[in-house]
Amino acid sequence: MRTALTKRIVAAAQPHARPYELRDTLVRGLILRVQPSGYKAWIIEWTRGKRRTLGAFGHLTLDQARAHAQQTAAEYIQQGLPSIAKAKPTGCTLDAFLTDRYAPWARVELKCGRKYVERIRVVFAGMLDTPLTHFNAALIDSWWRDRLTTNTAKTLLPPTKATAARDLACLRSALTKAVDWGLLERNPLLGLRQKSVQSRKVIRYLSPDEEARLRAALQRRDGYMVAARASGNHWRKIRGEQLYPDLAAGSYGDHLTPVVLLAMNTGLRRGELLSLTWADVDLEARMLTIRAENAKSGRQRHVPLNTEAQAALAQRGTQTGRVGRVFDVSDVKTAWAGLLESACITGFRFHDLRHHFASKLVRAGVDLNTVRELLGHADIAMTLRYSHLAPDGLAAAVAKLAA
Repeated sequence: MRTALTKRIVAAAQPHARPYELRDTLVRGLILRVQPSGYKAWIIEWTRGKRRTLGAFGHLTLDQARAHAQQTAAEYIQQGLPSIAKAKPTGCTLDAFLTDRYAPWARVELKCGRKYVERIRVVFAGMLDTPLTHFNAALIDSWWRDRLTTNTAKTLLPPTKATAARDLACLRSALTKAVDWGLLERNPLLGLRQKSVQSRKVIRYLSPDEEARLRAALQRRDGYMVAARASGNHWRKIRGEQLYPDLAAGSYGDHLTPVVLLAMNTGLRRGELLSLTWADVDLEARMLTIRAENAKSGRQRHVPLNTEAQAALAQRGTQTGRVGRVFDVSDVKTAWAGLLESACITGFRFHDLRHHFASKLVRAGVDLNTVRELLGHADIAMTLRYSHLAPDGLAAAVAKLAA
């Protein structure tokens, strides 16, 4: 939008759902960019596609921004390249960069932007006062050694290399934006050799015996919880206290059994499962909708329900009512650990239920592209991990040559 900027217009510019820009008609090339968070920044564009950020509104007045813009335009006409394009970036600290620039942008543009910013602040807390221009390979190598030898507050153990690599990726991504905004000439971490992280080579899924033990443990757990509810209500009734809702024989004790059964029969990620609402469930059409904002790929998809998954959701709805979220919990870590112990299963993560789902499909002869669509993989590369589980299909393909 083009307008003759005034102090009143600049101060009154309100945030919208998406970032927008106000271009000054009095001084060509001066732009006020307004983020959905309310953050406003002055930008100078001396030719199409060539721009730099001057500073935040509040740090620079309209008159000061116009003076910078006029000087930049004159230098471009006289020299072909304004000094703002040649000047070395200022010594903005990591803390100032996160607060003033990256956090407002990330909250709007990134799916988990707030978490990424908080992760950088926590993991790189000792570097918050470090100027962006001081980041280099030596500094990061020192951080990497400390990160892998320092115990964390939650586990009392150092993080894994995979966790540290994800920490580093968050910082690397943030510094890339600093380059885009003219705060750095280049990302000092791009040339850094990627830290070697050994991927998990073995795809863990349940053997038939393990699956039987897991299902038996779920039944024992539900039976115990139903009996405990009946006993507790009997105790409360004798003492004249308010009773808890009854759990009929065969009911689920809580959320864990339907969560596990749904994971085993749909391959949904834990976050996708726990963010489901009843509006996403169509039991008549036997279909789940994974919304774009809850999907790792950022794309909406539909997942069909088989008989067991449909029955689990139907019983869950009968017990809790089909309002709001299907599973009103934020995590299943504690209950899951207890379940594995009861089933005598080791080395199996909740996420491995997703591998279990995919592995059973492949072994049943389902083609990999269909498995990819059900899992919500962005491309076939991730799904190819399961190709070795279909030896019959591979043998049949080779046999066609002889025919």
